[in-house]
Amino acid sequence: DLVVAGTMTMGEQSGPPESLRLLDAAFDAGVNFFDSAEMYPVPQRAETHGRSEELVGRWLRARRVPRDSVVLATKVAGPSGQMTWIRGGPVALDSRNITEAIDSSLRRLGVDYIDLYQIHWPDRYVPMFGETDYDPSRQYASIPMEEQLEALGKGVESGKIFSCAPRY
Repeated sequence: DLVVAGTMTMGEQSGPPESLRLLDAAFDAGVNFFDSAEMYPVPQRAETHGRSEELVGRWLRARRVPRDSVVLATKVAGPSGQMTWIRGGPVALDSRNITEAIDSSLRRLGVDYIDLYQIHWPDRYVPMFGETDYDPSRQYASIPMEEQLEALGKGVESGKIFSCAPRY
């Protein structure tokens, strides 16, 4: 059975010592699935980008958690004019951005593979982060889903990710 804990606030609302204690308590209580994202923690800021993944990685090493005893999930951020510190925006969720995001997450987590890798939001305009109305004038041509799936497939073929899924 999988028991899930999210790390969305680790590194912001809970600092490193508290985050590591929370991860310990969760693991001791039977949590074995840890979900993160390259943009975490929230609220997202350049100064804390990737910190949640870093804390999970630090915890895995400090606690000497056997890699096969936990499921690690993380996500690639789609296009965002708001988070310019993540791969320059990014302006597209193309193969280069997906590959770069996978490698950066692996480095921050300090692991050889990610169990579940997801697209956090689509490569198309969507109202985000407090926006409540859809504005059709903001729509743009997106990267074809086939290119995104091919990049994810290469991550699987290379052994960097075990499974992947678009979240939309």
